Amino acid sequence: MSTLADRIARRITARWWAGAIALGVLLLSGFVTGIAGDPARQAKPTDPLPVGSDSSAAAALRERLPAAEGSTAVVLFSRTGEPLTEQDRAIVQERAAAVSNGADLPVVPSSDGTSAIVVVPVDANNGPDSARLITELRGTVKADLPDGLTAQVTGPAAVQADLAGVFEGANTRLLLTTASIVAALLVLTYRSPILWLIPLTVIGVADRVAMVTATHALSALDVAGDESTTGILSVLVFGAGTDYALLLISRYRDELRRHPDRREAMAVAVARTAEAVVSSASTVVLGVLTLLLSAFPTTRGLGLASAIGIVIAAAFALIVLPAALVVFGRWVFWPRVPHVGEPALADTRTLWKRIGDVVAARPRTVVAVTLAGLLIASVGALGINTGLSVSDQFLQKPEAIAASERLAESFPASSADPARVVTTDDAQAVLAAVDGAPGVTSARVSNQADGVTQIDAVLAGAPSSDQARQGVVSLRDAVAGFDGTHVGGTEAQALDTTTAAAEDRGLVLPVILALVLLVLMLLLRSVVAPVILVATVVATYVASLGISWVLFTQVFGFERLDDTAPLYAFVFLVALGVDYNIFLVSRAKEEAREHGARRGMLRGLAATGGVITSAGILLAAVFAVLGVLPLVVLAQVGVIICVGVLLDTLVVRTLLVPAIALMLGDRFWWPRHVSGGRDEVEAAPQLV
Repeated sequence: MSTLADRIARRITARWWAGAIALGVLLLSGFVTGIAGDPARQAKPTDPLPVGSDSSAAAALRERLPAAEGSTAVVLFSRTGEPLTEQDRAIVQERAAAVSNGADLPVVPSSDGTSAIVVVPVDANNGPDSARLITELRGTVKADLPDGLTAQVTGPAAVQADLAGVFEGANTRLLLTTASIVAALLVLTYRSPILWLIPLTVIGVADRVAMVTATHALSALDVAGDESTTGILSVLVFGAGTDYALLLISRYRDELRRHPDRREAMAVAVARTAEAVVSSASTVVLGVLTLLLSAFPTTRGLGLASAIGIVIAAAFALIVLPAALVVFGRWVFWPRVPHVGEPALADTRTLWKRIGDVVAARPRTVVAVTLAGLLIASVGALGINTGLSVSDQFLQKPEAIAASERLAESFPASSADPARVVTTDDAQAVLAAVDGAPGVTSARVSNQADGVTQIDAVLAGAPSSDQARQGVVSLRDAVAGFDGTHVGGTEAQALDTTTAAAEDRGLVLPVILALVLLVLMLLLRSVVAPVILVATVVATYVASLGISWVLFTQVFGFERLDDTAPLYAFVFLVALGVDYNIFLVSRAKEEAREHGARRGMLRGLAATGGVITSAGILLAAVFAVLGVLPLVVLAQVGVIICVGVLLDTLVVRTLLVPAIALMLGDRFWWPRHVSGGRDEVEAAPQLV
């Protein structure tokens, strides 16, 4: 492996090859991303729903119904605290006729007289056309209303349109914010006005290549994705790509102190970091690919897209970045230019060297204190509640949600968004069963074509309440005898999502832990070290959940976690946390060949502590930027990963893992023996 890596590294950094590779890959990347068109795959109503669920079957069956009536908007006209006037009612009738497209759209007044609704069919699938039609509808019904009379548009079509609307420009803001944070942290890390431009440019191109490649792969394989997939993908590529770049450049700077020829220094740096980068990237890829086991099509798409992004980020870090760096001289490190003969990082009295000395003096105390701290932080995770309502899924409440809440004050709670019972059985028999189900206040046939009938059932409970969810259960029990009948709608989908998300966690979490453990065992050819490393990652995850839950409830005002947030956070935190494990133990293993297991771990910490901390702070900041996107779930995932990565890099990887390794010595690597030298005698009594 090392011989092959040496040969490849020397070819990449050869005099003419370096410039050719850097320029060629950048030009090819620009050409490919420039000519690539938009992927052809169209979103499906079943994409966000669990495969095999009743609500997914209902959504698939609804696609056979005419599109003009397959989606609806609800226009709510209202006054606050007073009934509609005669003039108001006349205007409502006039606006209903204006948006009817020749159909007879009845005006339904509320029992308290303060509002009225008009149900408007929307002749478009979810997407840009639907959003445009909702915008036009809002413009028509709101024009020149008398003082005190308001018009708002809600219903399924409006909610989807608002969801699409809040994402307009969000990914651009995310990309600009991410790139700005990466640039600022690279400047602070390298303290150079020039050097940061090279990795940032390479990673920026990698991000664009990953984006185009992933979206076209999802389209070609007919795998679902959603608005958040590209945002998370950008964060992942920038975060992981910058981690790999920091590791490579840190080793390159060290080798420039040993070799007068920068190409020779880079060849050694690439050869020595390739194993760590390839190992960590492989582990992350396997980790995110476990999302393919999810019941949700969009989650599967996220896993595939993330795997593609990590592969591209690692390839650019190991091939394009070294070639781009050696094109320039040592001067790119100005004003801190490394010179031949200067001591290597592991031999200098850095902060990480001093931290290692403190850990070496009292390793048992360090282990006890850090474990106690993680345990205390984990207590908060015991009170976590999951399951966001539709109204709580947005950081800023859109009109469709506000209108739905106002509608519930004057009408039965689910009037704007009833349960959708879709059947191929006898329509009248199913209607009778639905109308008689407990928790259903009214039911009617709303659409019928091609042997498919849709029955809208208004539930008694408020949206997202236990009463509404129980109404769905009762409704499904009532139609259980009809094989061709399925219950869909927002409440049914939320119920199925909660159930499937719990099943996902029960399946994916142990699988990813088993995969990561197996990969670490193969890479390190050890048993004890991988078990310890995986255990510390799990402890970090639980502690980050506990701290984040306190932040959510006491600072951000979130009452619940989204059902998918714990799974996403676990997959990315475990997969990315393994990166820092590999960075540390790879260098410790290398140093142990000459200096022994205990001394090798301390030298590994001194050499990688700075780069791991810099990478961790950068990755934490990058994931925190997910809050730029408008969905609460992304903000929650970003905060959990941000807290977890900071815990991992500042506490676990800096204190806990080195302390355990010092306590165990060669036993940390069992059954492998890594010591090529003899541990310092003076350290032994302190470890007893």
